[in-house]
Amino acid sequence: MAGSERQDGHRVRELTLAELPRERLSTVGPAALTAGELVALVWNHGGRVGSALELAHSVLAEAGGLAELARADVGELVRAPGIGPARAAQLVAAFELGRRSLAEQGSARWTIRSPADVASRMGPHLAPLEREELHVLLLNAKNAVVRQVLVYRGNVSAALVRVGELFRDAVRSHAAGIIVVHNHPSGDPEPSPDDIHVTAEAIAAGRLLDVAVLDHVIIAAGGYVSLRDRGLAFDRATR
Repeated sequence: MAGSERQDGHRVRELTLAELPRERLSTVGPAALTAGELVALVWNHGGRVGSALELAHSVLAEAGGLAELARADVGELVRAPGIGPARAAQLVAAFELGRRSLAEQGSARWTIRSPADVASRMGPHLAPLEREELHVLLLNAKNAVVRQVLVYRGNVSAALVRVGELFRDAVRSHAAGIIVVHNHPSGDPEPSPDDIHVTAEAIAAGRLLDVAVLDHVIIAAGGYVSLRDRGLAFDRATR
């Protein structure tokens, strides 16, 4: 391919077949590809500043790695050389698909025996987020998760959280109990006064609705905290 013109008019450096990310994906599988190669595959072709692979390496370096790149939004990405709105949207969509896939895997039937089970399943998705998300896990009588519901995204505070929203899907699904889970983007999982207030209101509402609130688990980069373990008056244990 050396010296050849691409259809978009840009020259690309010579690559052997084994070096092409698409061919490597077919021969060695996606796990063997570098982060740069995977990003290049999302974009498919390069631009004025170089090939897709060169552009991917440049953006990863500027972001400070894959984890930081995954947190970037479209507005941040378009400020990088060679990244227009279309490329930025493709990358944001790819990362969001990955996050949703993890969330769906975590919501498959799995039994919760301790708060650590919640943190191990949901931590990889929630801990890196820069915005708060509040999820509700719907459990059957054997503490198996039958569904995971995203209730809030943004500021999870006592002033904004409507307790009825925590139970809407649980009542419809005839769930035996729920576990409330949310993240702290600050990295500190220690509960705030709002967290404790929301939890107390949820416990009281659950008793009226005959849906047990089993725990409220706060997840952050620095670990997790179970409010049940902190001594709040939950209806029954999860282990």
